[in-house]
Amino acid sequence: MLSRSRCVSRAFSRSLSAFQKGNCPLGRRSLPGVSLCQGPAYPYSKKFVVNDSVLNVRFFRTTAVCKNDVITVKTPAFAESVTEGDVRWEKAVGDTVSEDEVVCEIETDKTSVQVPSPANGVIEALLVPDGAKVEGGTPLFTLRKTGAAPAKAKPAEAPPAAAPKPDSVAAPLSPPPPAASIPTQMPPVPPVSAQPVDTKPVSAVKPSAAVSAAEPGAGKGVRSEHRVKMNRMRQRIAQRLKEAQNVCAMLTTFNEVDMSNIQDMRARHKDTFLKKHNLKLGFMSAFVKASAFALQEQPVVNAVIDDTTKEIVYRDYIDISVAVATPRGLVVPVVRNVETMNFADIERTINELGEKARKNELAIEDMDGGTFTISNGGVFGSLFGTPIINPPQSAILGMHGIFDRPVAIGGKVEVRPMMYVALTYDHRLIDGREAVLFLRKIKAAVEDPRVLLLDL
Repeated sequence: MLSRSRCVSRAFSRSLSAFQKGNCPLGRRSLPGVSLCQGPAYPYSKKFVVNDSVLNVRFFRTTAVCKNDVITVKTPAFAESVTEGDVRWEKAVGDTVSEDEVVCEIETDKTSVQVPSPANGVIEALLVPDGAKVEGGTPLFTLRKTGAAPAKAKPAEAPPAAAPKPDSVAAPLSPPPPAASIPTQMPPVPPVSAQPVDTKPVSAVKPSAAVSAAEPGAGKGVRSEHRVKMNRMRQRIAQRLKEAQNVCAMLTTFNEVDMSNIQDMRARHKDTFLKKHNLKLGFMSAFVKASAFALQEQPVVNAVIDDTTKEIVYRDYIDISVAVATPRGLVVPVVRNVETMNFADIERTINELGEKARKNELAIEDMDGGTFTISNGGVFGSLFGTPIINPPQSAILGMHGIFDRPVAIGGKVEVRPMMYVALTYDHRLIDGREAVLFLRKIKAAVEDPRVLLLDL
């Protein structure tokens, strides 16, 4: 007959061994004089009944077993239109990272994909070099998991400055230095060296290595240059814009818009609009809505040429790409189904997409598609310009800055806030008549928003 302590010890060792192997048979087997009851905190505790006495045995947490596991993090899957990207590391080997902390970014043709850490741990190895090309599923780095998140160091508090004693007497000020004497003679000219000057042809002169840290005051007159690798997004932008010049027969037409009425409407209703929709009313939503209105009247501007089949594809929907400038380059998130949206919906969507673009959180799906583009160079103070078509689209509207200019109104000269607008279009598909009528419709809708309400 086993003693109570030996019986409990043997039962605990058997259950522990079975639990580590992933098969706990104690629920189906019984020991002499020992029965097993599953407690509410299973598997962290067990109740053993030994000779009518209930004993609680607490188990260890199994996370300690997996604390030092090493896992391999792979490249996430890309969208269908993206096959590869360039890796840019944010962390190095030996760095401690917390869960969901960004370890690297993968720059694709359209956006940057962030790769976070799946758990708290330490980076053991980087499996690809910085700037290397990777595809979906490529191993990126190995991570040794740890139990707790890395503790953030608290900034050391500066010691309080000693307050001056009230009874202390200020030290007497030192007398100013005597003024330098003005020279009355020219400085002596150094003698000319008798050694001949070593002359070399320009082709034989090799450029010296760039100095990493220039000395103070040595920057004046220094002619230097440095090279930075063009990121994948900028390469893609350059490629697409050059393709547009090579393929499309681009032509630009211009007009000017009197912004007086839209400014008055915004000033009168911006507080009510902000209170109801929690959004600031801007001018971009007015041009997006006016463009959707004009595209419905001139559907050829919303169409595209299929060069493979030599067909014209007319879209029954309107998805407008809004160009946003970011430090990484120009991105064009898409506002979809604009023809079914009101001002508040358009403004909300533009704000959300702009915020995601500034935080570099745009997904590929946010920029796919688009049947028409609006580019707003006016936010940078542009007065006049000709935008380039964003292929495979057929037209792009360029907005510019609002400036007070004298204009003729009813036979009188008045100063009005005016904006130049430009429409660049593919002349293979869109004739000048359709382009001019399209731009005039936008002008009429922005100058008098009642045109949108009355469908005129």
